[in-house]
Amino acid sequence: MPGTGHAGPKQLRRLLTAIATVGSDLDLDVILRRVVEAAVEMVDASYGALGVLNPERTHLSDFITVGIDPAGTAAIGELPKGHGILGVLIHDLRPLRLSDLREHPDSFGFPPDHPSMASFLGVPVYVGGQAYGNLYLTDKVGDEVFTDVDEEMAIALAAAAGTAIEKAWLHARVRELDVVADRERIARDLHDTVIQRLFATGLSLQNAVRLAAPLPDVVDRIQLAVDELDEVVRQIRSSIFELHAAEVAGMGLRRQLLTVGDELSDALGFSPTFRFEGPIDNAVSEEVADHVLAVLREALSNVARHAEASGAAVLVELEAGRLTILVDDEGVGPGPLRGDSQGLRNLTDRAEQLGGGFSLDPGPRRGTRMRWWTPIAP
Repeated sequence: MPGTGHAGPKQLRRLLTAIATVGSDLDLDVILRRVVEAAVEMVDASYGALGVLNPERTHLSDFITVGIDPAGTAAIGELPKGHGILGVLIHDLRPLRLSDLREHPDSFGFPPDHPSMASFLGVPVYVGGQAYGNLYLTDKVGDEVFTDVDEEMAIALAAAAGTAIEKAWLHARVRELDVVADRERIARDLHDTVIQRLFATGLSLQNAVRLAAPLPDVVDRIQLAVDELDEVVRQIRSSIFELHAAEVAGMGLRRQLLTVGDELSDALGFSPTFRFEGPIDNAVSEEVADHVLAVLREALSNVARHAEASGAAVLVELEAGRLTILVDDEGVGPGPLRGDSQGLRNLTDRAEQLGGGFSLDPGPRRGTRMRWWTPIAP
């Protein structure tokens, strides 16, 4: 009876060669094409394709073909989405073998410029126990139908393809983790070494200001150097936060603000306390949140550089359409030097850009209170 039997030595060699070919690369695009090429050669098909399912597994999101040249593919136009016979395999994940797919009740026929096809073999491809797509083979060379052996070999190749696809995914994930580890190492080195040295240099220069008080020109130059160091520190911090962007992206604003406090605790010599009032995570736009994070970073950096503080408390309050940040430190108070840096001008500019305000005043008991606020659109 045609179509029955078992794989002979030649066919088994074909299968082993196909599996070795499919599993010899770690690039997903290469693997998918090799799967189709190997399947076409293995079962003597004229045409082959691999349809990749969308995440919801309702239709095809990608379609890799073999046997139709680029000009023919362009003439056909839009790639299949999984209707007709292809849709049967999407909804019924079992091998499907037909002597003439045109006679199947679910057949839609072929679009213009599509080659005519008759015999059909389709098998599902599973990755990690879930359907990834389907392997389609048509028009067996020299025969009217695909055989039982062809089906068995296609199923075996599909299983090997699933393993190769999963291996490619794991390899890509390892590469991503390597990149994350490198980002973390670079960010840590920038924070623990470069920024700390710049802080130390800035503090030394500020001490030199007192010694150079009788020489106004020297004081101005030293202050200019301090402001330039502050700008360098801000730029390095921006780089650090870009390196952390992948991790921070999933955090709410509260968690991101707490992260800023944690990252500046070494420079401060203490961990600031936080209090939140109002729907901080839900009502603040991404644009305003970026400003808020930069404001807190600048405010705490200002405390670290100038306040000689033993502690600081942060209040972030959202009430009556206004977001307010208060930073109260337990330091020496707002001297002239603290009110004349580029950082404080940046805080003013950010507030004015959003239609808000900024002030730096003596604290309610001691030290300094930084108040920054912006309206929040309803």
